[in-house]
Amino acid sequence: MKFGTSGLRGLVTALEGRASSLYTQAFARRLIETGAAKAGDVVLVGRDFRASSPGIAQTVIGALQRAGLSPVDCGAVPTPALALYGLKLGAAALMVTGSHIPADRNGIKFYRPDGEIDKQDEVRIGAIAARLDGQEIDATPGAAPDRSAEAEALFLARYAGLLPQRELAGLRIGVYQHSTVARDLLVTMLEGHGADVVPLGRSAEFIPVDTEAVSTETAVLLKGWAAEHKLDAIVSADGDGDRPLMADETGEVLRGDLLGLIAARFLEAKVVVTPITSNSGIEAAGDFAVIRTKVGSPFVIAGMLEALRAGKTGIMGFEANGGLLTASPFVVDGASLHPLPTRDSFLPLLAALSLAAAEKKPLSEIAASFRLPFAAADRLEDFPVETSAALMAHLRASDDNLAAFLRPLGAIADKSDIDGLRVRLDDGRIIHFRPSGNAPEMRCYVEARTEDAAKALLDQGLSLIREWAGQRTLRPTTNE
Repeated sequence: MKFGTSGLRGLVTALEGRASSLYTQAFARRLIETGAAKAGDVVLVGRDFRASSPGIAQTVIGALQRAGLSPVDCGAVPTPALALYGLKLGAAALMVTGSHIPADRNGIKFYRPDGEIDKQDEVRIGAIAARLDGQEIDATPGAAPDRSAEAEALFLARYAGLLPQRELAGLRIGVYQHSTVARDLLVTMLEGHGADVVPLGRSAEFIPVDTEAVSTETAVLLKGWAAEHKLDAIVSADGDGDRPLMADETGEVLRGDLLGLIAARFLEAKVVVTPITSNSGIEAAGDFAVIRTKVGSPFVIAGMLEALRAGKTGIMGFEANGGLLTASPFVVDGASLHPLPTRDSFLPLLAALSLAAAEKKPLSEIAASFRLPFAAADRLEDFPVETSAALMAHLRASDDNLAAFLRPLGAIADKSDIDGLRVRLDDGRIIHFRPSGNAPEMRCYVEARTEDAAKALLDQGLSLIREWAGQRTLRPTTNE
């Protein structure tokens, strides 16, 4: 088991039973030692729809009870809804979810009463778990009171008054429901704002939808549904509902960082915190300050907190996957929006649809009007962690190594090593190599002046990674 950019992750076979109980106990001890919880305090437990999640959630509940805390079962609920409920109650929370990764993997996201745990918490929880690991661990499942209806109602109320009454009337919106825990709440929210909603693709089996690297299969479905049902937009989310997915009237997917940018204008944000992987055109696209971070919500949150400490207001953040976070209060159309410093898929989707309704323009036209560089991203799955680490070490070892690796693409103008290696070529194109923080995957992000050029650069970048890995396996083992 290991912490990545989105909590603890691992194979289901590794997480079920003992490990989930072990890390829950470690989290409980961390809460108590920091004063974030005391004996008898409520701790919320939520889960996604993957087959292993109910069992792991029951194990988590049992472990919390044995730790002297009072777990509450929030059922299958979006992560941002669970986090919002925790903030209201002043309660810690655990979300059993693997987000967008395949069903043979799962994970746990941990929340203090004031929001997501930080990197220091991760280190301490890991240390406590290591100390407990030599002891006998009780993994007996438990049961807890169900308050899922309260969590869902609070979350829907958050967005009920953000738009003028029935502002989305006249828009026909598809909701790709698949296996996301956001599927029913998305329908309810959009219908509440007057939209004509068409539910699509509901699945009893878990489907790992990655909103940042949309699969070919998903892209084909979206384009087919857009034409068949004459839709103005299609919306969806990942497994735990904290990353948005939006397609325009043609079924073309809009990038998550564009949705974040639209939300920044919708909120009239003054400070935007976003990772280095978000589009390079964001700085010039709005009247706000931009702070760049490493990839992952903990780093975005740290950037937002730094802005708060500096006395800034109107602070929000978003990731390239579109998940949006708010660190300070906002007022939209007279409605107050309280801070929710964890990824949320609902607000960016609502902001984009509100813009389409207000301007009475198709989403494709709105997206083009931002004139951002064309961007693309993809990943090599089942790519050994050791190989990706070796590649990054090789590229960082010297400028000559990096230049030789990228020679088929062009000369290097400048580079950034905030998170992975992000290189601007002398013709303005950008290519960024980054190992996944929580899965055996190697990711590649690119930007170019045209869509075709971006796709070509992405294919070239992935090919370079494959070729290097293939040559490495053919080389004799050394002690270098």
